[in-house]
Order: sequence, then C-alpha cells, then structure tokens
Amino acid sequence: MRGLLPCRSLAQPGSLLCVVQGERDAGKGLEMRKLVLSGFLASEEIYINQLEALLLPMKPLKATATTSQPVLTLQQIETIFYKIQDIYEIHKEFYDSLCPKVQQWDSNVTMGHLFQKLASQLGVYKAFVDNYKIALETAEKCSQSNYQFQKISEELKVKGPKDSKESHTSVTMEALLYKPIDRVTRSTLVLHDLLKHTPADHPDYPLLQDALRISQNFLSSINEDIDPRRTAVTTPKGETRQLVKDGFLVELSEGSRKLRHVFLFTDVLLCAKLKKTAVGKHQQYDCKWYVPLADLVFPSPEESEHCPQVHVIPDHELEDMKMKISAIKSEVQKEKANKGQSRAIERLKKKMFENEFWLLLNSPAIPFRIHNRNGKSYLFLLSSDYERSEWREAIQKLQKKDLQAFVLSSVELQVLTGSCFKLRTVHNIPVTSNKDDDESPGLYGFLHVIVHSAKGFKQSANLYCTLEVDSFGYFVSKAKTRVFRDTTEPQWNEEFEIELEGSQSLRILCYEKCYDKTKLNKDNNEIVDKIMGKGQIQLDPQAVQTKNWHMDVIEMNGIKVEFSMKFTSRDMSLKRTPSKKQTGVFGVKISVVTKRERSKVPYIVRQCIEEVEKRGIEEVGIYRISGVATDIQALKAVFDANNKDILVMLSDMDINAIAGTLKLYFRELPEPLLTDRLYPAFMEGIALSSPSPSKRVGSRSLSLPVPRRVAEKEPINKMSLHNLATVFGPTLLRPSEGESKAHLTLASDIWSHDVMAQVQVLLYYLQHPPISFTELKRNTLYFSTDV
Repeated sequence: MRGLLPCRSLAQPGSLLCVVQGERDAGKGLEMRKLVLSGFLASEEIYINQLEALLLPMKPLKATATTSQPVLTLQQIETIFYKIQDIYEIHKEFYDSLCPKVQQWDSNVTMGHLFQKLASQLGVYKAFVDNYKIALETAEKCSQSNYQFQKISEELKVKGPKDSKESHTSVTMEALLYKPIDRVTRSTLVLHDLLKHTPADHPDYPLLQDALRISQNFLSSINEDIDPRRTAVTTPKGETRQLVKDGFLVELSEGSRKLRHVFLFTDVLLCAKLKKTAVGKHQQYDCKWYVPLADLVFPSPEESEHCPQVHVIPDHELEDMKMKISAIKSEVQKEKANKGQSRAIERLKKKMFENEFWLLLNSPAIPFRIHNRNGKSYLFLLSSDYERSEWREAIQKLQKKDLQAFVLSSVELQVLTGSCFKLRTVHNIPVTSNKDDDESPGLYGFLHVIVHSAKGFKQSANLYCTLEVDSFGYFVSKAKTRVFRDTTEPQWNEEFEIELEGSQSLRILCYEKCYDKTKLNKDNNEIVDKIMGKGQIQLDPQAVQTKNWHMDVIEMNGIKVEFSMKFTSRDMSLKRTPSKKQTGVFGVKISVVTKRERSKVPYIVRQCIEEVEKRGIEEVGIYRISGVATDIQALKAVFDANNKDILVMLSDMDINAIAGTLKLYFRELPEPLLTDRLYPAFMEGIALSSPSPSKRVGSRSLSLPVPRRVAEKEPINKMSLHNLATVFGPTLLRPSEGESKAHLTLASDIWSHDVMAQVQVLLYYLQHPPISFTELKRNTLYFSTDV
C-alpha cells in the first residue's frame, strides 16, 4: 500500500495495526495540507485588500491629472502604480477559484493547476520589480513637492479580513508598494510546505513541483538590490543601516581555516561566528571583527606579492574525502531502502556532515584579501572567482556613497551583532546533508554547453568566457573559450563537455584578457584578467535532460551571452560502443590498431602526447580543461581517415582540443585499457582497509601512456598526479557495457563512489615508477594490447 510509513514496536509489517497507523499518518498529512491551504487563503485575502487600498487613490488622481490643477501627472501615476492593477486581477481570480475548494474541503480535489497558473504569471511581477526602485523614488519626490499627495501616501486605509474586528488599518504607500515583492517570497515558502504535505501519488504533486520550480527560478533571478532589509541600527550619519549581502566564507586566521558568517551592511563589513548555545536557547553571533567601509581597501597586485602564500590542501586529500562522503551516502541510501533504524541513519548523517564540513573548509583556494586603513589585514579563501567578484563589486558599489569612518561602542556592536541572526538571508552552510530529503540531489553526468556569442560591450577588447559548476558545495572552473581578439561582438561558437557531480548551477564569466605582464599578480591562484560580466542559471533536470539542445541567454551588467546546453547521463556518455568501421582508430581495439601500424603504442596516442608536451606542458589545467568539441571531432575524423595533414592540423590546433582528443580515444575503446577482466580485482583492492591497493593488485602492474611529465610542472599548470588520475581514471578503467551492469549501479551517489575508486586505482600506479618491459610481458593477458 503506497504512502504507508514504516511501523515500529508492536505494529508488525502487514498487521492490521500497521495499516491503521499508516492510514492515520496519511490522513494527518492531508489534514496538514488543508491547514496550509486555509492559512494561505487567509493571507491571500489580506494581500488582495492591500492591493485594493493601493489602487483606491489611483482613479481620483488620474481624474485630476487632466485638469488645470493636477496633483500628479499621468506619467507619474503610471510610474508609481505600474502593474498593480494587473497583479490585483491575477490574485483576485486565483482567490475566487481557490476559496470554494478550501471551504468545501475534499482531500481528493485538485488545485495544483491554480498554483501552476499563478506561477506562470510571474512575468508581471518581473515587470513590477524592474520598475520598483523608480516607483519608490517618484512617490518620494512627489510627496516632497506636493502636500496633498503626501497626505494621501501617508495614510492609505486597508480593509480588515472578513472575520476581523478591525474594519481598517492605516498603512503608508511605501509599505504597500513592497507587498508584491514580499508576496512572491511568501508564496514560494507556502508552495514548499504544501508540497511536503501532498502525497507523491496525488494528482497535485507534479503541478505543485512545477509551480515551485518556476517560483524559485524567478526568485533567484530578482536583483537583490530591490529588497530593503529590515533595519538593524542607524549609521553614524543617522541613516538606516541595511543588510546588503551575507554568506559563509572561510577565513585564514592565525594560520588555520575558520568558517565565518560574513555580513555586508550599507556602511560596515562584519565577520561573525555562530555561538554554541544550549538546546532550545536562541542562537547568537559572536563578532570576530568589523571594518567600516570608509576604512576598507583592497590590496593592489604589488601589495599582494608581499602577503604570505596560501597553503593549498593537496588534491588527493580532497578527493579521498569526496570518496568517503559518497560511501556514507550509499550507506544512508541502503539503510533507508531496508527501512533501517533512524538512529543508524542519523549517525551516518552526522558523520557525513562532519566530512562535508571538512571539505567545505579545506577546498577553497582563491584568496580574497581586504585591508583596514588602520593597518590590519584579513584573508578569506573562496572556491570561485565569481564569488570573489560578487563580494568585491558589492563593497565597491557601497563605497561610491559618502561614507564616514567610525568606531562602534560595545553596546552598538552588541546591537548590530544581535541583529545578524534575524537579518541573515543565508541560513545553512552549503553542504548536501543540510538539504531536505525531497530536495533535488543535483545532476550526475555530462553537460554539453555551446558558448555562441556575446553582445553589449562598449569598446573593443580581447574577450573569453569560463564555465563553472558546483560540486560538493563549492564551485569549480571547468571550461574556457579561446580569446576573441579586438572585438565588441565575439563569436566563439565553441562546444564543451562538462562533468557534473551532483551539480545544480552553471556559471558563465566573461573576461577581458590582460597581456601586460607588468600587471601580473604573484598571489597564489590570483586571476589578473578583468571580469566584464558574470551570470548564473539553475540546472533544471526537466529542462536539460532532453535529446535536443536548449538555447538560453545570460544577461550580465548589460552584456548578453548566448549559449546552448543539453545533458547526457553518465551511463550514456561513457558507453563503450565498438566502431563498425575497423579501418579507423576510434572504437577499435588497441591490439588491432597496433598490429596494423606495426607499433607498440598507437600513432594517435604518441602524436597527441608529443604535441601536449611540446607546447601545452605549462598550460593551466591541461587535460582537465575541456577542449572545443567541434575541434575534437575534426581531429577524430582526421585520425580515423589517417589523413596526411594530421601533423599540420595538430600544430595549428588549440592544445586543449588535442588533450581532449586523447581522452576521447581512450573513452571510446571497445574495452578499457585496464580491461574488463581486471576491473573486479581493482575494485576489490581499492576497497581494502589498507592504505594502498598494492596487496591485491600490485602484482598486476602496468606502464601507462599517461603524460607523467605534466605533473612535474604542477606549480605552473596546476595538474598534480592526482588531478591526472581524476581526469584519466574513469576513462581508462570504466568497464564496457556488460561489465558495467555487473559491477556498477546507476544510483548517483554509488556511481560517484565507483568513479572515485577508479581514480584511486590509477593514482596508485601513477605514484609508482613504470615497471620493466620484461615484467610487463608477464602480465599481458590482463591488458587489451599485446605489446
């Protein structure tokens, strides 16, 4: 019976008591659904009354606008009351349709289509939001210049609810103009609660899911500047101090990494730590330090040179932790599937949170330094240039205002820090164990992205884009277009394949390339190229999981970047399909190719590696950064045809495309280089508790055609042995289809765990010197080549 919860103690599975208990729980869920709807309906009535109060003075104001003594001009009226009438009509229709369904309650009745329709009309709210600031400014100017309008705007009468004793309440126009913005946020929260109490097999469930998706995407697209946060205290100039931005950042303090919650107010940056309090007690923040924005400066590239270098955690430690997290996730899934004890699940989740917290603390490596004019410096570590740019821009925008330096008294600091808990907009640290079970686990597989073009640049520049996706709570740069020189309308038209690990967002950053070497910043991982624009979109599984390309545009600071994307699941993208055309090299067994070529190593492998080592050995992210897909396909065709122009084409081709061609060759082998037969032994060996797999697979050593010399240039190209193992592990060990079904599962967490095991196996061999040819010959039966 669907929807029944697991029974405990006396209620044995299948017993009458268990069934009754399940029905009670299901009934309780539907009763909660009714309560949520009733509460929402009551608040909807209040909202409609507020919109009515706002519209009430509009008609008489319009009537006077054409007389000899107008209170406001028609233009001013249109600006102040823009889209209010449309919003009122949308919600009146929604309320009139929902009200009878709630009053004549039937748990089977459907109303999800009403919420879906409401969400589909959010375009009206977008228009209202875009006009919101100018509406407020116009209303304020009109109040100052016209006493009659000032009186109207200070006391608008809002009708009380039908069952309320209060007939009217007085509200200012400014407060009422904010209601539509507040309403979208509240409606989204209600949708979330409603979905929680709606059974998954109820007809409303997919409709409410769709409405929630649209609402959340809309909310994330709204410019945060329109949201005047609640007042904390007043500034030294007597103005309202508002919260502009907050978030969790890693601070490097006294040589160790600390997680801080950083709050940017209109005149001060405050760094706080959440205090540990007794259970049930109100949580509070402890201020670690603050810097008035008037005293805050960013160090120049030259000043950063003299700052201490950031200690970066080795990649293999981060990957080991990812592997542990994936293993725990798999255990949690098994416990849930077997209806295990909640204590065991909670214990596993606690362990997962600890590991995720460690990863969150130790993965960021991009420095974000700020100085106080008084001499004190602070260093944060971020995972993304996008994030650093957001904080820098938000601070610099506020610094354009007339700010004054100040010192907060202990009481003022206490009040400001005390307000942080109420004002915060980011509530949880970004780890997956903070998410509800019904939230999206993100996408696992490959995202294909074509970056087409960009418009909106005011002057010619050397332009390129980078792509970032989130992974385990932080963002990673995955691809980079070529530099389009001296243009205002770059036409890249480059395709990339980006691997996703539970990813939910795609970021695109547009840079102007700096060729002036005197401006190079010696700070670790510091990017000197100027960010011209940046944007982010949510990766909606329903939108991207189609066979067709989905075209979209990201708007960033007046710049528009056009791109297309589609998603391929990992099982489809890594499928090993033998080529029907045995005259080529892709999809053909290595033994066939080497016999035909009369060589020990296939020509394609030799040429690609030689070219990378000749001019790509110092390229940042070589073998990791995606090459342009069209270039890779062109090289594939040339190698398959054994074209005589191969060497000329290689010398002219982008080095990342050549590296990508080599990876594609190994991926498309009909049997992996490290053979299906050997795969179970590798997996068993890596699963042992011993620190290395040598006891189980050490006797099966090999000499790999992987460019080890790349790792020798790690300080320049940022590609350690572990990075190389991460890139090549799944490519060289991923079993063919039959073996895949026997040894792997498509569950995202478990699959991720297998991929990490493949990385660990390859890393072991990369860390050990190649064995002798004689010893290799003894082990040839394990490999797909007889050389």
